[in-house]
Amino acid sequence: MKRLLMVLPLILVLALGALFYGSLGRDESIPSALISKPFPAFELPVLGQDGEMMTEKDLQGQISLVNVWATWCPTCYVEHPYFMELGKQGVVIFGMNYKDDEAKAEKWLADLGDPYTTTFVDKVGRLGIDLGVRGAPETFLVDDKGVIRYKHEGELNERVWKNTFQPLLAELKVEHGGGQ
Repeated sequence: MKRLLMVLPLILVLALGALFYGSLGRDESIPSALISKPFPAFELPVLGQDGEMMTEKDLQGQISLVNVWATWCPTCYVEHPYFMELGKQGVVIFGMNYKDDEAKAEKWLADLGDPYTTTFVDKVGRLGIDLGVRGAPETFLVDDKGVIRYKHEGELNERVWKNTFQPLLAELKVEHGGGQ
C-alpha cells in the first residue's frame, strides 16, 4: 500500500504530461462568427490625437488588417517587428490598442516604431467584445467594403502571413477587381 502511495503521484504527473503533450500543435481556435459580416459599428478615439475619432467607415476603401494589441501583451512585442516589415511593404494596418494605458501605448510606438495607418483606443474593451476578442494579439483581415474576411488569434509572423494571409489577399484582389 505504501508503495502505491509513493508511485501514485508519479503516475499522475506522467498522465498529465502525456495529456499536455498530446494537445501540442492542435488548433484549438474557434472560428469567428463575424467572418463575412461587416466590421462592427464603433466610434473610438485615435491614440494621441485629442478629440479625433475613428469609426468602422474608416476601414472601408482598401483591404486592410486590424491588429488588436497592447503593451501588457508579451506576444505583441514579438510580432511587432513583423508588422513594421508589413507596413514598409505597403500593407494597410490599423492598430486597435486594447484595454491599455494610452501613455504607455504612445511610448511603445515611439520607441519601437509605428506600423499603423491609425491606432484607435478600445480602453474598456467594448469593441473587443463585439469582435469576440479573446485576448491580444488578434488580427482581422478586412476587405475594401469593411467586411471581416478572416480572424487570426495569436502571433502573426512570416509563416502565418505566407500560408494564410497572402492567399486570402490574392483571392480578395481577384474578387474585388485587382485593386487595393
